[in-house]
Amino acid sequence: MKIIKRNAFYAQSGGVTSVINASACGVIESSRKHKKYINKLYAGKNGILGALKQELIDTSLESTKDVKNLKNTPGGIFGSCRYKLKDYKKDATDYETLVKVFDAYNIGYFFYNGGGDSQDTTNKISEYCSHKGYDIKCIGIPKTVDNDLPLIDCSPGFGSVAKYTAISTVEAGLDVASMCETSTKVFILEVMGRHAGWIAASSALANESRNKPPHIILFPEIKFNETLFLNKVNESINRFGYCVVVASEGVKNRKGKFLAESGAKDAFGHSQLGGVAPYLAELIKTKKGHKCHWAVADYLQRSARHIASKTDVEQAYALGVYAVDIAVRGKNAVMASIKRVSNKPYRWKLASVPLSKVANVEKKLPRKYISSDGYHITKSCRDYIEPLIKGEDYPKFRNGTPIYTSFKNKKVPKKIK
Repeated sequence: MKIIKRNAFYAQSGGVTSVINASACGVIESSRKHKKYINKLYAGKNGILGALKQELIDTSLESTKDVKNLKNTPGGIFGSCRYKLKDYKKDATDYETLVKVFDAYNIGYFFYNGGGDSQDTTNKISEYCSHKGYDIKCIGIPKTVDNDLPLIDCSPGFGSVAKYTAISTVEAGLDVASMCETSTKVFILEVMGRHAGWIAASSALANESRNKPPHIILFPEIKFNETLFLNKVNESINRFGYCVVVASEGVKNRKGKFLAESGAKDAFGHSQLGGVAPYLAELIKTKKGHKCHWAVADYLQRSARHIASKTDVEQAYALGVYAVDIAVRGKNAVMASIKRVSNKPYRWKLASVPLSKVANVEKKLPRKYISSDGYHITKSCRDYIEPLIKGEDYPKFRNGTPIYTSFKNKKVPKKIK
C-alpha cells in the first residue's frame, strides 16, 4: 500500500501554561521523525485563527537546539487564542474556510493543544471534515491548569501549578506567622479555578497538618457561608495567632452566584471573575476588624516554569509525541490521554479517548476529596495530587535568570486570495 505524505497543522489554544510548549516540542520532534508520513509541520499563529487567517508558521525553519529548549520555555511559542467555533449545522462559514485552507496546504493531520473548549473545537472540525469527506486525522492534545478535563488522570499544566501553589502557600504562611503579633492577621491567596477546586486543593500539599497553612480552603464545589467562614477565621486566629486562606476564583454564594463576578463574559461565554481575594479581605476587615493582606497568583501560577513539576513536564512532552504517533497510525477524533496505573509508586501510561466524550464535560473536585467541614482536603485528595508535583526540572540559567527559547515563527505565503 502506497503511503501518501501529507502536511500537519498544530496550534495552541486557551490560557497557556508552563508546559504547553513541552507538548509543542513533542509534536515537532515526533513529526520530524515521521518523515515517511509527514512532509511539513505548520503551526497556527494564535491558535485556530492561524488556519482561518492563513497565518501558518513553517516549523521546519526552527533549529534542533531551539526546538529542544522549547521543552523548558513557558507561554505559548506560536500564540494562543480564545475563539469558539459555532455549530456547523447552523453556521458552517469557518469550517468551509478551514477545509479550503487544509486542502490548499495539503494538511492531513490536525493537532489542537488546549482545554475543554479546544477539545470541543477539535471534535467539531473532525465531524465536519468527515461529513464533507475531507481526509484528515484530528487529534486533541490536553492542556489546562484547572485539571477539569474528563477521561484523563491529570491535565498537563496542573501539576506545575499545583507545585507552585503549594510552595507559595507554605512560604507566605511562614511570612505571616512571623509578623502576626503586631501586623497582618489574615493572608488570602486567590488561585485559578472557575468551577473546579483542584488548584485550591493543591495548596495543602506542603503541610499535612491543618494546624499549619492553609487553615481554610474555599472551593467552587462548596457554597460560601459568610458566618461559618468568619467564625473559622476567628478560630484560626485565636488558636495560632493568624490565618491563611486559599480561595478559588470561582467560589459561589448560596444562590450560586460568583462572589467576584464582574458581569463581563469571555469569548466562550464564561463569566469574567473580578477578584475574590479583595472581596474576602474587605469582608474580614469590616466584620471582624482584622488586618488582611491578599494576593492573586493569576498568570504567575501558570507561567512559573522555573519551579515546574518534572512529572508534569514529562507528561506534557509525551502527549505531544504520542498524538503524532497515533495520528500517523490512523487514529482520528480522539484526545491523547494519561491513565494512572498505580499510586505508590506513581505509574502512568498513554492512551486515547473519544473527543465526543471529552468535549464540554468538566471534571469537578469530588466531594470525597473535601473534608467534612468543607474547608480542607482529605487523605484521598492528597494521595491523588501529591505524585503530580514530584520532581524538579529546572531550565538552564544564565546570569541568574532562566534561558528561554524564541522562534523565528516565519509565516509561509498565503495560497488563497
